[in-house]
Amino acid sequence: MLTLKQKELIKNTVPVLKESGNALTTYFYNRMFTHNPELRNMFNMGNQQNGKQSMALAMAVLAYAENIDNPSVMKKDVNRIGNKHVSLNIRKEHYPIVGNHLLASIKEVLGKQASDELIDAWGAAYNQLAGIMIGVEDNMYATNIATKGGWSGWRPFVIQKKQKESDEISSLYLYPIDGGSVADFFSGQYLSVKLFIPSLNLVQARQYSISNAPNGKYYRISVKREDKKENLPEGMVSNMLNHSMKEGDIVELSAPAGEFILNTKKETPVVFISGGIGQTPLLSMLEHLTENNSKRNITWVHGCRTPAVHAFKTYIEELGTKNKITTSIFYDVVVENSNCYTGVVDVSVIKEQVLHPEADYYICGPTQFIKKQFEDLTALGIKRENVFYEEFAPASITLN
Repeated sequence: MLTLKQKELIKNTVPVLKESGNALTTYFYNRMFTHNPELRNMFNMGNQQNGKQSMALAMAVLAYAENIDNPSVMKKDVNRIGNKHVSLNIRKEHYPIVGNHLLASIKEVLGKQASDELIDAWGAAYNQLAGIMIGVEDNMYATNIATKGGWSGWRPFVIQKKQKESDEISSLYLYPIDGGSVADFFSGQYLSVKLFIPSLNLVQARQYSISNAPNGKYYRISVKREDKKENLPEGMVSNMLNHSMKEGDIVELSAPAGEFILNTKKETPVVFISGGIGQTPLLSMLEHLTENNSKRNITWVHGCRTPAVHAFKTYIEELGTKNKITTSIFYDVVVENSNCYTGVVDVSVIKEQVLHPEADYYICGPTQFIKKQFEDLTALGIKRENVFYEEFAPASITLN
């Protein structure tokens, strides 16, 4: 239990964390991987290269320090991080390793500012947070094991079918090689896929949204090829799945996880807004509604660069003819003789289609895309609590 003095010491470090938090977490990761190189197999080395993981950790540490008097307000963040940890098979024995390197990093980066009292306070704070996380994650692991078709850790699956969806996206149909059933999931959740990456000589895991509705037999993930861009490495695991892996190959999966899920108890309208590969979790939600003959008013809004990279276009059109679905498509390029809009998704252009009383809005896509859609919707009078989003990266935005 933290003392009042220790809480004050933690809060007094908030200005330092705001100014130098990212430098501290970058140092921490470098230190940890130097002393415990085996942990490189558990962390996304792509996000280490582009700095996203360091920034996300810095934001989390700052949020914890700011809320040290009442950590319960971070319940949503704790659940989100817990889901990610369970999907990566992070266990309670890893927490002391991380804690030792974090405390050592604070002491080494802050130098004389890091008194013994401050280090003791942060040690107590870390142990408190670790206890909370371990409890949450233990419950998640237990739930996975107790679920029909569920499992804990990694389970081998075979790619039974691989299907090209666009110039950049391929779907993989994954069946357990043991022939058993697979756990149902909440539409919107993701799987972690683990592969050995020869170029790194490391095992790497990545999260992919499940792009089909629950069926008890298989999971489908739809993977985008990620080419190297300025300041961004190519998608190591994604490109291997998209290019190198073929039908009959084996991958390892962790059980479904994630907090971005469809509320199936409501009968009010639902609006799905996606950018690029961000449509995958929304596609699972859409399939769930149509397969269960939902009476909800459904609106599907999608944006991508060109028709060539537009995945599931025909499939969505077919669903639309069989169900009550209003569809609006945006392309970055002009497409003549089409019913599509030009430019980034702009809800103000399609207000009549997307503005519904008491509707729920689900958004997924790049970070800037999410920010724009959230801001545009709230500017049009949509309640913030009715907007839900999933960021395909270490969390860097807080909008609700």
